Amino acid sequence: MRLALYQPDIAQNTGTILRLCACLGVPVDVIGPTGFDMSDRALKRSALDYLDHVDLKRHISFSEFMDRRALSERRADAGRLVLLSAHAETPHIHFAFEPNDILMLGRESAGCPESVHAQTDARITIPMRPGLRSLNVAVSAAIVLGEALRQTNQFPSP
Repeated sequence: MRLALYQPDIAQNTGTILRLCACLGVPVDVIGPTGFDMSDRALKRSALDYLDHVDLKRHISFSEFMDRRALSERRADAGRLVLLSAHAETPHIHFAFEPNDILMLGRESAGCPESVHAQTDARITIPMRPGLRSLNVAVSAAIVLGEALRQTNQFPSP
């Protein structure tokens, strides 16, 4: 299981997600460009002392991320690219996660463009009350990652 952040806008949300992934042992891909300084020094302000405990890969663009993913698809352990979207129809609780899935979250300000949607293997959403737009991206990451790890029995041992 991996988490991928598509062009994140807000350093604090990214830091929260990095901390979440450090604690749960989930690798993270950050796909640029980002809306903030992605240096280790800048991230340490938001991720605190958890940055040293997360498997973080930085990608300069979505195309570079997809190129690296294409190389890994040749291996037997390649995972599906699953996009979390407020515009998807499949609730995350009705989705059958697989151990090698890559859960991708879009930009806080704009989500992902249709060109990115078209390259994903699945799109899922978090069920919410009608009339409300979306949750914070870090909250969304925690909800869906928790369900995915539960389904695939991948929570770290205490």
